[in-house]
Amino acid sequence: MKVLFIGGTGNISTPSSRLAVAKGMDLYVLNRGKAKVEIEGAHSIIGDINKPEELTELKKHDWDVVVNWIAFTPEDIERDIELFRGKTKQYIFISSASCYQTPLSYPLITESTPVHNKLWDYSENKILCEDRLQKAYREEGFPITIVRPSLTYDTVIPIAIGGFNKYNTAQRILDDKEIIIHGDGTSLWTVTHSDDFAKGFVGLLGNTPAIGHAFHITSDEVLSWNMIYKILADALGKEAKVVHIASDFICKIEPSFTGTLLADKAESVLFDNSKIKTFVPGFKATIPFSEGIKRTIKWLQDDSERQNIDQETEAKIENVLKVYKGL
Repeated sequence: MKVLFIGGTGNISTPSSRLAVAKGMDLYVLNRGKAKVEIEGAHSIIGDINKPEELTELKKHDWDVVVNWIAFTPEDIERDIELFRGKTKQYIFISSASCYQTPLSYPLITESTPVHNKLWDYSENKILCEDRLQKAYREEGFPITIVRPSLTYDTVIPIAIGGFNKYNTAQRILDDKEIIIHGDGTSLWTVTHSDDFAKGFVGLLGNTPAIGHAFHITSDEVLSWNMIYKILADALGKEAKVVHIASDFICKIEPSFTGTLLADKAESVLFDNSKIKTFVPGFKATIPFSEGIKRTIKWLQDDSERQNIDQETEAKIENVLKVYKGL
C-alpha cells in the first residue's frame, strides 16, 4: 500500500510510522523537516501542509491511505477534503477520546458514546472536525476513518499536572518536593503506550470495512491515578510526596488546567476495545504502564535537553499548593 502520513514523527505517530514500514507499506511522511526523528525506510516529503506552494511533490501522488496526525480545526479538514478528494481510498483523521461526553452519563465508553465536550476548545474543535468528515462521507462518499487516542505515551509522561511534554512533576519527585494528584486519586484511567497503539492503528490502514467508522485504541489495563503516580515515582526510584486536591479547586485557582483536567481526566473512564479488536483481529496491548514508563524515563534521562522544566507550570503548581494550604 502507498500510504501518506501528515506528521508521523510525534509521540504517538512515530511507532506507527515504523510499524507501517516494517509491515511492508510504501510510507511517505510529510513534515517540515524540523523533527529529529528519522523513519528508516520511509520516503520524506519536506513541506508545510498549510502552505500550498510547498505541496508540489505531494500533489503528484495518489494514495491508498492518507493519515493526518496534525489536523485540529475544521479549516484543516476542509483543506484536506479539497486536497485529497479523489486522490485517496481512505482518509484517517486522528481525533481524541476527550471528545466523548463530558461529564459522562455512563462510565464505560464505546464508540457510540456521545461526543460532547464544552469544557475544552481542543475537544470542541476535534468534534467539529469529525462532524465535517461525517458530512463528507454521507454526502459524497469521502472515505473516512476516525481514530480517537486517549492519553497515549512514548516520549511524554502521561499524567494530569506537570507532565506530558513537561518534566516538572518528575523533577519534583526527584527533588522530594510535593506533587499534586487531583481528587482523592481513586478515579480510574487508562494510559496506552504508543507501541501498543500502533498495533491497532496500523491494522486499520487499508482496512476497507473500517471506512465510515470511528475507533478508540487503548490498553485494557485500568489504573487509579494514585497508582499511576506511584508507578511513575517507582520508575524514578523515589517515593512521591503527594497532596490530593479537588479538581474544581485546582482549576479555580489555575484555570489553565481546566482543559486537561476537568475536561478530560477528572472522572473515571473505562474504554471498551471490542470494536478495534473486531476490525483488527489479534490486537492486544501488551505493555503495562510499569514497563512502558521506565522506557520513557530512560529516554528522557538519556538527554538532559529532553527534560523540559516549564517555569510557568512550576509557578502554577506552587500557587495551587500555596492557596490550598492557606499560606
